[in-house]
Amino acid sequence: MEAIFIDKHYSLVVECKQGSKKACYELYRLYSKAMLNVAFRIVGDIAEAEDVLQEAFLDAFNKLKDFRQETTFGLWLKQIVVNRSINQLRKRKMELIELDGNHLEDIPDEEPADDDEIQYQVTMVKEAMKQLPDGYRVVISLYLLEGYDHEEIGQILNISENTSRTQFLRAKRKLMEILSRKGKVI
Repeated sequence: MEAIFIDKHYSLVVECKQGSKKACYELYRLYSKAMLNVAFRIVGDIAEAEDVLQEAFLDAFNKLKDFRQETTFGLWLKQIVVNRSINQLRKRKMELIELDGNHLEDIPDEEPADDDEIQYQVTMVKEAMKQLPDGYRVVISLYLLEGYDHEEIGQILNISENTSRTQFLRAKRKLMEILSRKGKVI
């Protein structure tokens, strides 16, 4: 059975494909804030996130003729924003250290999720996340906020799945340290 995606902005996408500047502006207006947040969570700098956003929209509008609407426009655009954000970090020469198998004994297969607690303290955590090194912040953002799994993160960042898990666990520990220094215990 083939998945069917219902895109509530289908008609705007069609109009954009036909060259309507008004429809393009409307898509930008509808998605720019959410996509800026995605970019900001990854790059950690609002000016860079704004640049990423503009480049992502330029890419999207230039490649719109290739968009076959197999997913929603929003999901397609989000992937462009994530990729552009990762590329921006690579320009900064972000280092994710590849680990050999000897350091992986203590890593669980799956990290237990406590979504209610995370949602309850999301503002505190987001503020603390700004203090994380780029590599940690990217992995934890992609995992917790964007919903990617470690295999997908590994593919996006060109690292192994285990490295993604390790970076996530280290980022989580570092977040706990930051929050506990501020007197906030999660």
